[in-house]
Amino acid sequence: MSKIQDVSNAVQSGKSKIVGGLVQEAINEGLDPAEILNKGMIDAMSIVGEKFKNNEIFVPEMLVAARAMKKGVEVLKPHLAGDNTVSVGKLVIGTVAGDLHDIGKNLVAMMMESAGFEVIDLGVDVPVEKFVSAAKENEDVSIVCVSALLTTTMPAMKDTVKALLDSDVRDRIKIMVGGAPITQGFADEIGAEAYTEDAASAAQVAKSFVSSTVA
Repeated sequence: MSKIQDVSNAVQSGKSKIVGGLVQEAINEGLDPAEILNKGMIDAMSIVGEKFKNNEIFVPEMLVAARAMKKGVEVLKPHLAGDNTVSVGKLVIGTVAGDLHDIGKNLVAMMMESAGFEVIDLGVDVPVEKFVSAAKENEDVSIVCVSALLTTTMPAMKDTVKALLDSDVRDRIKIMVGGAPITQGFADEIGAEAYTEDAASAAQVAKSFVSSTVA
């Protein structure tokens, strides 16, 4: 079995304690750091995401896999040719004003990082203006992810999306929404580009946005 496959298996199994060592061994063998990242870790998290979508694994398993990948990336980062090798893009994420739920948002953030994104996490109870200013201040942000877990905060999501649509960063960002009460119909109604039911799907859609932009 190849060393990269060993890394992949360790990430998929959430074995945080051994991932770093395996990554170092792969580096010592002269393997390409970008290949270790892409084949050993990002692809592994895609497999984890698919299993999650198919209900073969659940939130705890996905969280430990994402943490394991983080450990591997920490070892790998100094060997990559600049941060661009790690980052496929930059995005902003947060839970809307009045909503203090963060488990779903954190899971999406971890899956986005696992997919190679640099994530600016604004946290919970985020005012409309903070979403807009974060997108403005970071000129390389191309996606804004807006989360709401309560039906009572759906209006805050609508206000946030409207403010982003009306802002001068509109032309360079895609708006993604999600959360327990959110539906595709609501996303369409408020003008969001994407709605996803789970964290794995969110990462896939985000990657498709970036690849279509590059193409």
